[in-house]
Formats: sequence, structure tokens, C-alpha cells
Amino acid sequence: MHVVKAMANYEKPDVTVVSSKGQVVIPRTIRQRLRIKPKSKLLVYGYQGAVIMKKLYVPNVASELETLYRRIDERIAKYGELSDEEINEIIQKYRRQRRTRSS
Repeated sequence: MHVVKAMANYEKPDVTVVSSKGQVVIPRTIRQRLRIKPKSKLLVYGYQGAVIMKKLYVPNVASELETLYRRIDERIAKYGELSDEEINEIIQKYRRQRRTRSS
């Protein structure tokens, strides 16, 4: 009975074909639900006769640094120079917000 409840959480299976280049098309409904877009990174591994794919979040470091620098510059413009402690506080707050959004 426990297995039946767990299986109810899965979508109806679909069939896809492996191309001569080893490429596989992920069904559109799954791509949309998981927000898999071109250039998305997937972790792929074999497990007990199955192929498992897991979407990876690979941060855009340059963009994140730009966002952090902008926040720090805004604070400096508003309040004057910041201490190392205040800058670290801004960085920690940003990281917490980012973790919350990616969950």
C-alpha cells in the first residue's frame, strides 16, 4: 500500500528515443514543470538499470557579484562608507535570500 501512495506522486510515463548522437528529448510537460530550458545543466547517472537526470542549479557568478556590488554601492551612497562587518552582513543576507528562492 505504501508503494502505491508513492507512485501516485509520479507523472504518467512517456516514451522518448535516443538519437544516433545519444541525445534524448525530455517531454515538454516535464521541461515546463522543472523549468528546464536550453543550456540548463543536468546531472546524469545510471542507477539499478535506470537513467536518472537531476536539474542542477549552476549560479552565474558574474551576475551574482554584480548584484552584490550594486547593493553595497547603494548602501554606501545612502549611508557612507561601510565596515567589513556591514559588507559581510549584506553578503549573508543575499545568500539567505538566494537559498530561499532556489528551494
